[in-house]
Amino acid sequence: MTDSIVRGDTGAALIEMTIGDCFDRTVARHPDSEALVVRHQSVRWSWRELKARVDAVAAGLLERGLKPGDRVGIWAPNCAEWVVVQLATAKAGLILVNINPAYRVAELDYALNKVGCTALILAPSHKSSDYIAMLGELAPELPTSTPGMLRAARLPDLRLVIALGGRDHAGCLPFDALASADTGPLADVRLDPAMPVNIQFTSGTTGFPKGATLSHRNILNNGAFVGARIGLKATDRLCIPVPLYHCFGMVMGNLACAVHGATMIYPAEAFDPHAVLETVEAERCTALYGVPTMFIAALAHPDFDRFDLSSLRTGIMAGSPCPMTVMREVIDRMHMDQVTIAYGMTETSPVSFQSDTDDPLDLRVSTVGRIQPHLEVKLIDLAGEAVPRGQTGELCTRGYSVMLGYWDDPDRTAEAIDAEGWMHTGDLATIDEAGYCRIVGRIKDMVIRGGENIYPREIEEYLMTHDDIVDAQCVGVPDDKYGEELSAWIILRAGAVLTAEEVRDFCRGRIAHYKIPRHILFVESFPMTVTGKVQKFAMREQTLQLLNDARQSATARN
Repeated sequence: MTDSIVRGDTGAALIEMTIGDCFDRTVARHPDSEALVVRHQSVRWSWRELKARVDAVAAGLLERGLKPGDRVGIWAPNCAEWVVVQLATAKAGLILVNINPAYRVAELDYALNKVGCTALILAPSHKSSDYIAMLGELAPELPTSTPGMLRAARLPDLRLVIALGGRDHAGCLPFDALASADTGPLADVRLDPAMPVNIQFTSGTTGFPKGATLSHRNILNNGAFVGARIGLKATDRLCIPVPLYHCFGMVMGNLACAVHGATMIYPAEAFDPHAVLETVEAERCTALYGVPTMFIAALAHPDFDRFDLSSLRTGIMAGSPCPMTVMREVIDRMHMDQVTIAYGMTETSPVSFQSDTDDPLDLRVSTVGRIQPHLEVKLIDLAGEAVPRGQTGELCTRGYSVMLGYWDDPDRTAEAIDAEGWMHTGDLATIDEAGYCRIVGRIKDMVIRGGENIYPREIEEYLMTHDDIVDAQCVGVPDDKYGEELSAWIILRAGAVLTAEEVRDFCRGRIAHYKIPRHILFVESFPMTVTGKVQKFAMREQTLQLLNDARQSATARN
């Protein structure tokens, strides 16, 4: 049989330029076309207007003593300033450090010190988070310092704090004061596409987060190819409700638009289904991004039928598996007949596989499509050998998209990227003879029950074929007899009633007996990250706590 090794098309050349140069090229081609619309800030800028702001901020950062290679953190929800800073830091040779808007003090402390941020650009607050106050806990010296001259004992590298919004904050430089009228120094900045331009922190569920370091070449090309796969053109208008601090927003969204000249449209600071629906209608968006839970929330909005979404054509659903029923509704009710599925990880810039706009519906749901251009993927067994087509193996990626490494962490970099340049993803997958890839699950999520391997995603997909089950997630929990048992968390459709035994009856005779969930919980939602990914480690912990509570109650009764 053919080995599970696939290689992407090399017909289209890689972009061998920096983000700033590519951005300037797009501005020259479409100077007066709309580049950015931010509904919640009443912003509407052409490419020419966006460039003027980007260049002024880039020059302003250099004017305040920052040097190419310095790290600049951004801690803010989706806003116009976010993309300005993204492009400005790239032009100035600075490395943008994405800081999760959900971070608290300890996480901010770790992020800023791990990569040695010289500057931090932050929103004063977001939702219930007071960012200025949290930074003040780490740097009580801030209010009495001169902007640009901070000396904080706990943040020894941080010198400059820049605050968004129109108010003054002691020790902070207002963002509006950052822009420089003299953009001449930008001409002296000499950059190479292979240089680092962005650091994103990956999951910290096992140990501290790792700072995936990405180059201009990494993320610019990935944005270009992702946009090309959905047919993105200068006439397209892309609604971006996904967070900008994540690759989905800043690479697949912002950079795809910056390459192809499409309009970036932000409906709100954070995901809000009403704002998305309203924005798509008002701005006549042709493309929409989101994780499945975002599409589910939009479809379930009580005013959904009031909005005209007929302008939509395409988009991307990524981040977690998409139920068939959701995909059908997105195509039928949201007019997105060319919607695609994408798969990847931060360390690969992010997308490695993506479906085509004309792939059959069943393949757009059951697979993550085929390999992206200029990449190689192989599936390997525990011995490191490629497995035959159709068999399960760990997915490894090689090519332009693989990160430079984890910042200041050579040991964990070496664990992830082997000597031949393969990024070991930790994802289990299969590849069929036509090259379509199916993600089976995570190696760490695989459940071994009595010596039998159970892939949770297989069970989840089967459970979601039940008419009353909207979503399902499965995790393994320790068991004295079998080593592990399967636990299923189930969300029912509104008004539906099911018992655990009825769910098991639905499984009996249709899936192997050892795959039938032993523990079944009916819930209204799953623990999620802010990017819409299910936190299975939290599900395990909560399931164990519930099982322990039940045992203690039973013991007390006896």
